[in-house]
Amino acid sequence: MLRSHLRSAVAAIAAVTIGTAGLWLAGGGSASAGTISGTFYRDPDSQVLRWLAANPGDSRAALIRDRIGVQPQARWFTTPNTATTTASVQSYVGGANAAGQIPVLVAYAIPNRDCGGASAGGTTTLTEYAAWVRAFASGLGSRTAVVLLEPDSLALQTCLDSAGVAARAAALASAVTTIKQANPSAKVYLDGGHSAWNSAGDQAGRLVAAGVRNADGFYSNVSNFRTTADEVSYGRNVLNAIGAGNLHQIVDTSRNGRGPNGSQWCDPAGRGVGVGPTTSTGESSVDAYVWVKLPGEADGCAAAAGQFVPDLAYQLALNGVVPSTQPSSQSPSASPSASPSKSPSSSPSKSPSSSPSSSQGGTGCSVAYRVDNQWNNGFTATVTITNRGPATVSGWTLTFAFAGDQRISGAWNATASQSGTAVTVRDGGWNGTLPVGGTASFGFQASFSGTNAAPAAFKLNGTTCT
Repeated sequence: MLRSHLRSAVAAIAAVTIGTAGLWLAGGGSASAGTISGTFYRDPDSQVLRWLAANPGDSRAALIRDRIGVQPQARWFTTPNTATTTASVQSYVGGANAAGQIPVLVAYAIPNRDCGGASAGGTTTLTEYAAWVRAFASGLGSRTAVVLLEPDSLALQTCLDSAGVAARAAALASAVTTIKQANPSAKVYLDGGHSAWNSAGDQAGRLVAAGVRNADGFYSNVSNFRTTADEVSYGRNVLNAIGAGNLHQIVDTSRNGRGPNGSQWCDPAGRGVGVGPTTSTGESSVDAYVWVKLPGEADGCAAAAGQFVPDLAYQLALNGVVPSTQPSSQSPSASPSASPSKSPSSSPSKSPSSSPSSSQGGTGCSVAYRVDNQWNNGFTATVTITNRGPATVSGWTLTFAFAGDQRISGAWNATASQSGTAVTVRDGGWNGTLPVGGTASFGFQASFSGTNAAPAAFKLNGTTCT
């Protein structure tokens, strides 16, 4: 989803910003800053809740549930069908209203969406888009709702000529007016990109052209990993450049708990969830922190854009700043209902007809190696170690050699290093003890050229698993 966030501007960034996004704030506290008060609504039909309901015995489920599943998250509305859109918006907003909470909706159907990238789709003409916006707005009701209008639509315009840029700005300005007229209580925010993309002055100009003065402000960091501190500072600069004191910012904190991983924007390893969604930001210029990009849904590298990947969710949960506590009384194991509106997907990443795999077993240990997803020059894999005895393993190191030109770029549930073709993987600490019959799994993302063959042999603490 949203393949565009770290284009050429980010490639120039040399420093990696690493750090937490701040102290965790319980989901949707009463406002201490900005213009919104109340608690946010958790989509009861999200992909993460569907996965949790279907996999209650999975070893990753408890952490994913307690750090992601319980949190309020946005719902994306992406289908160009107007009748379906109205009904979906009405249903989602109605559920939030019944709970006395604030729904967060992402309107994502503008032509040339994502400039034809991993999240391409939406309506085909601006005339169709105007009709779609009217259908979307007609389902909003009359209570407070947060609408994030068209991620990437202003920060990413490389596929448009000057006439196309002007037409898109006019369409977005019209959309703001349409939504506000349909529901004056709606809070509407336009695309602000993020702090490592366009300059604050450039982005401010784009926002003004798109009618931000008639909206409530802009959002930033959607589907990205920039720290909250960087985003708030950037937002202040954008607001100063606009020169409108009545406007505010919203920040997507869903995956910024450990900041970015260099210039990697597509499913980078080692990231974590950030502060929980809340209106209590403590920043006068910031209306809310929200979870817009849904943790665990791929960017288009680990899997097709928008596809839920449990290992991604687990990694984000494990490395995040949100504690394992439930911020509300909503049950995280609620059964799924109707098909969710989810972030758009491109065609699924194609895996080879026979994915590289290997299984080594015998006295002492066995190792299962599986390629989960493979694309042009990259792949993700899962490795499962089983202790076959005769004694408990306390702390493990797994070594193996790639058969070709594979290079690991990041790992989760373990730490990995590589020298030439030789790979050394050490436990993550929490999964270092393996009783007889016990297992530990870790995953990694890697690049390759030529044939992506599976390793031929593995050693666990120096003992060959044969």
